[in-house]
Amino acid sequence: MPMPIYETTSRTGAAGVSRDGHPAHLDVSRSGVLRHSTPEQSEEPIWDLVRRVRRLRGLTQYQLADRLAELSNNSSVSRDEVARWERGKRVPGPYWRQWLSVALGVPVDQLLEAVRCGRLRRAAGRG
Repeated sequence: MPMPIYETTSRTGAAGVSRDGHPAHLDVSRSGVLRHSTPEQSEEPIWDLVRRVRRLRGLTQYQLADRLAELSNNSSVSRDEVARWERGKRVPGPYWRQWLSVALGVPVDQLLEAVRCGRLRRAAGRG
């Protein structure tokens, strides 16, 4: 089972601390699902999120590509594709986002928010 990205908050609702030392808080999505996030990470584009979590999990780009191929039974993903995602040259589509969610232990909605953030940054010329 993959390690959680964020530490949990206490039962009293007090905010905990994320693994990178930033304060964490609970974020409630429209569906009512609770998740842990930090303000900085809600503004994180997909390329930074994939790179950060891959490194947090101790995976190389090759290992992530191999894990994705194994989980999905689809060998069309390679280290080069992972590198393109991490450089912001390409955005993983819904198919690969679902497998990235499993491989990295990141909620699909967090990946989707990171895609939106990346697209907004590109549109604003801050890519």
